[in-house]
Amino acid sequence: MTMADHLPLLTGALRSPFKRPRPDARFPRTRLVRSGVRIDLARLAAYELVCGFPTGADALPLTYPHVLAFPLAMRLLGGRDFPLPLLGLVHTSIELTRHTALSATDAYDLAVRVAGLAPHRRGTEATVVTEALAGGEVVWESRSTYLARHRTDGGPQAGSKERTPLPAGGEWRLRADIGRRYAAVSGDRNPIHLHPLTARPFGFRRPIAHGMWTVARCLAAHGTPEAVLVRAEFRAPVPLPGTVEYAAGGGRFELRRGDQVHVGGAVHPLPSRARR
Repeated sequence: MTMADHLPLLTGALRSPFKRPRPDARFPRTRLVRSGVRIDLARLAAYELVCGFPTGADALPLTYPHVLAFPLAMRLLGGRDFPLPLLGLVHTSIELTRHTALSATDAYDLAVRVAGLAPHRRGTEATVVTEALAGGEVVWESRSTYLARHRTDGGPQAGSKERTPLPAGGEWRLRADIGRRYAAVSGDRNPIHLHPLTARPFGFRRPIAHGMWTVARCLAAHGTPEAVLVRAEFRAPVPLPGTVEYAAGGGRFELRRGDQVHVGGAVHPLPSRARR
């Protein structure tokens, strides 16, 4: 990322203490676009290494367009007219759709917009839509929800979901520096992921893993078809350092510790769409 890409993170952080989030706040309707984005292959290889994807292949990992569009998202979320504070914003879910194989050597147009705000029992959630286009055609898209935690009047607690236990696929020991390593390859330097001292003001005794690192690591282990829809929920923070168990079966995957599921998701194959 360039210095210009880091500027929205800094200005968004400075504006955060002055924002008072609420679900009925006005939000920007702007659709930010960056055209002709080409991929730094060295940075891509570093990302693949941190997330567990095989390196050297021409095909982009399913999660990588999210990284490409991250500077645009920060411009939007760190802007003066976005009502939620950027500092401490927590990624709570993502839906990823890849319509066709994506090449690491192609150029892409990226677009990001805020789809809306909604009340959450722990604060206010924003939905952010991201698209990657090639030749004017949407080839990849995502819908993410981000939570700004603040005092609310309560609301219904999330009920426990009935689930069939998935077979264990392996135990992963997560180092204390995984948040800093992922931040270096993704540009996401949210302080809740970096160090105990920077996570503590946001209610975390230890840094927590990036949601996008956890889902990328799961998909690297699970594998995905060329055209695919993935839905994932980040149900509980993953403290760093720590040990988690990866489990998968029947198109589903999860990271868990004992009975607690930290990340749960599902992979749905789609009909492949030929690019024009």
